[in-house]
Amino acid sequence: MRILVVEDEFHLAEALAQILKKNNYTVDVAYDGEAGLDNALTGIYDLIILDIMLPKINGINVLKEIRKEKISTPVILLTAKGEISDKVTGLDSGADDYLPKPFATEELLARIRALSRRKGDIQPASCLKYGDIELDPLNLKLSSLDKEVKLTLKESELMEFLMLRKNLVTSKELIIEKLWGFDSQADPNNVEVYISFLRKKLSFLSSKVGIATVRGVGYILEDETDV
Repeated sequence: MRILVVEDEFHLAEALAQILKKNNYTVDVAYDGEAGLDNALTGIYDLIILDIMLPKINGINVLKEIRKEKISTPVILLTAKGEISDKVTGLDSGADDYLPKPFATEELLARIRALSRRKGDIQPASCLKYGDIELDPLNLKLSSLDKEVKLTLKESELMEFLMLRKNLVTSKELIIEKLWGFDSQADPNNVEVYISFLRKKLSFLSSKVGIATVRGVGYILEDETDV
């Protein structure tokens, strides 16, 4: 399970990241609303822990932008404010839960587990489509027309990330951060290897979709039927 923590209090953010990692979650941290929104819009997270009082863009506006882009990732709001009006505003803006500071670690973990169960009940993993390909991340399958091929977990994660960012160039650095984590020993060669694997499987499927290299920048999906 991949969690995004958006919190400007550095020590609290780092403490949360360490606690979550110890509980076997993969964690990314953003320290302001602008960075948090950029990360959230990738759509790769299973849950977002979002502070309301943030620099650059406040948490409520970040939340509204996430929902406006049709991203349904569960969001837990963190705030030092405990007034009912703040709670109502957050929930009305699309939050799934609300936890005032200070809070007990055990309560936060329990709420994460509850939201994870709820997401599993009402939001089963859905297939992603782009051009003539369809990705089934639950069963690790990539298909095109009447052909399909099995993917490894990392191949599926990479293809999902590229499909979610289908109109954006994705750098090797961002791929490493999102798929392997900030503390990983993975390097650009790892990305190149998995890109090569995916290209071969797209070729096997005779797909019109390809992974183009933007020299010095990164990768982007291209659909030849649009050219």
